[in-house]
Amino acid sequence: MNKQSTIKKNNPVVFMLKSNIGIISVMFIIAIGLTLLTPKFMTVNNVISVLRQISNNVFLALGMTMVIILGGIDLSVGSIVAMSGTLTVGFMVNNGLPMAAAIAAGLLLGAVVGLVNGIIVATFKVPAFIVTLATMNIAKGIAYIYSKGQSTRITDDSFAMLGTGYLFGIIPLPVAYMILLIVVFAILLGKTKFGTYIYAVGGNRESARLSGVPIKKIEILVFTITGVLAAFAGIVLASRMYSGQPASGEGYEMDAIAACVLGGVSMSGGVGRISGTVFGAIVIGIISNGLNLMGVSSFWQLVVKGLIILAAVILDSRKEALSEKLKKKKITH
Repeated sequence: MNKQSTIKKNNPVVFMLKSNIGIISVMFIIAIGLTLLTPKFMTVNNVISVLRQISNNVFLALGMTMVIILGGIDLSVGSIVAMSGTLTVGFMVNNGLPMAAAIAAGLLLGAVVGLVNGIIVATFKVPAFIVTLATMNIAKGIAYIYSKGQSTRITDDSFAMLGTGYLFGIIPLPVAYMILLIVVFAILLGKTKFGTYIYAVGGNRESARLSGVPIKKIEILVFTITGVLAAFAGIVLASRMYSGQPASGEGYEMDAIAACVLGGVSMSGGVGRISGTVFGAIVIGIISNGLNLMGVSSFWQLVVKGLIILAAVILDSRKEALSEKLKKKKITH
């Protein structure tokens, strides 16, 4: 067992910090800069607000991390957010479904879209980019057709509590969900056979196949889980907004991808960690919050996010090129 493996086993927190030292440094530099520019940034209320704001992106980014490590991409998650949130609220307001049944139906819708994505990608070998681009439009269309393009208001306090309530009167419930899901998916990806299979498929598909990895099942399951996470994000968002809005979720897939790439998840597959993705989501949340506090237009915020994604992708490609050079040198020597 090498030194890195020993640290990972005996001191997982130290290993996590060392593995993400780059993004953590960036996070602190940005936070310090924003604190100097706007004193309101580093207050307890604002920190809690940032955590609440990033929770939805984290829900999506957890699934996106698995998809990208697998070697794919999922552009449909933002539309699933809109579809699930809109229809869940609609089921209660327009169709009289009990809250539990409506939520279950909303989650099921997300699972179905994810399942369709997974089946087509795994069975017909169609690139995930194309498949999820199609289902992105389908899910968005369903939200608009069902709602006739109108937002649906809900006044059910029990439903509103899902997104606006607090745990122990201190921690916002979306933050509590986020922490729980981070732990679950960190274990799932880092400590289970399922996680090992995801890395194996993303790292070398042919070797994984020869090793007996059930590639089709893994792909279908990953996309289905991602769909459920997106549906959950949509329901929590609808709860926070007291309404189902077909226009919600616009551009959410880009934020999720940005969080993954910033956190070190390689777009070529096989590399990435949940912890890195979480720090990536925090950086994006800090930047968005800081720009809002400084009164920067939302249009300029889109430009900033685009530049962040572009820079992260370029850095990722350079890391890949450097890694290949080092491998060739080792083989030569």
